[in-house]
Amino acid sequence: MSAQSFSVAKNPIKTALALTFGVLFYSALARAEAPQVPVVQVGAQTVTAGLELDGSLQAVRQSVLSAQASGRIAELNVKAGDQVKAGQVLAVIDDRATRAGVAQAQAGVAQADAQLTNAQAQFERTRDLRAKGFVAQAALDTAQSQLKAAQAGLAAARAGQTQSSLAQGFTRLTAPYDGWVLQTHAEAGALAMPGAPVLTVYAPQPIRAVVYVPASQQAMAQSAERVEVQLPDSGTWVVPASQTRLPAADPISQTVEWRLDLTRDDGAKQTPGTQVRVRFAGTTASQTAANDRLVVPASAVLRRGELTAVYVVASKGSDKPEGFALRAVRTGNANGADGIEVLAGLKAGDRVALDPVRAGLAGAVPAAR
Repeated sequence: MSAQSFSVAKNPIKTALALTFGVLFYSALARAEAPQVPVVQVGAQTVTAGLELDGSLQAVRQSVLSAQASGRIAELNVKAGDQVKAGQVLAVIDDRATRAGVAQAQAGVAQADAQLTNAQAQFERTRDLRAKGFVAQAALDTAQSQLKAAQAGLAAARAGQTQSSLAQGFTRLTAPYDGWVLQTHAEAGALAMPGAPVLTVYAPQPIRAVVYVPASQQAMAQSAERVEVQLPDSGTWVVPASQTRLPAADPISQTVEWRLDLTRDDGAKQTPGTQVRVRFAGTTASQTAANDRLVVPASAVLRRGELTAVYVVASKGSDKPEGFALRAVRTGNANGADGIEVLAGLKAGDRVALDPVRAGLAGAVPAAR
């Protein structure tokens, strides 16, 4: 044992001071190495009542292509997700019967044309003979009637040819515009019937958000100062270019459909059917008065399945540093940048962690203010 160590051991005061400074040093060192989590103090904040609902994206131009002729689907040239051009043949129905009909109609036109040529020549000969007095007027009238009948026969044959050509066209499903295949409802070899859907195609632009507002909350939605749509890819809130509210409510669901057209830039690369959030914010004071409510930043809320909670700063004792305790809360409406309303589980003055993931680590402590 050195002389210095012997001196400390013999002096209890020095020994106590050394132990105290040692505990404080290692405590400060442990605190410096522990995860530092920023916190915010919860307080009442003035927010305006609003309405936030789930909606979905929908292509403004979306078409279900159905068969117009009966037969087996001989060719299905596309699948879901394929890009198509206007006029492109997407599916072909077995057209052997319609091809036979086209050939028969063409033969009918040729026959009617030959009969008309013969009737025309017969009428001209009879007319010349009548002018010279070699035949009676009745013969001329008969030739004229036969000519008109031949003309009508040719018109009927041409109409039949047009009809058979249309029937032939019904065996081919073509893209009505440039777009994408959203879904296929049948496969090659399946039996197609008139009116049975085969393909669904849509144009990528324009895109709109569709939301169904409960009839009981129509007054709040109509009085909103602004309507916003949260884009699914970036999470940003955008204002639609235009909005349309259908004039009638659905008698079964008791909801009213709102259609919110996105701008071209906002709707770019969006996929129909994707879920979005729609917010009716900033309702006027005549409809709903502003209230003071407890709100926390959205980043402070931890969601795990059915659990919604925050990490609250909790003291572990006078001689121990502060830590975090997980506390379940019940949340209300989201108010954008103002945060999320807390209905139960917190009180004014509580301090919550802004990063719940770091706050859940062992030894995490509030960051120094």
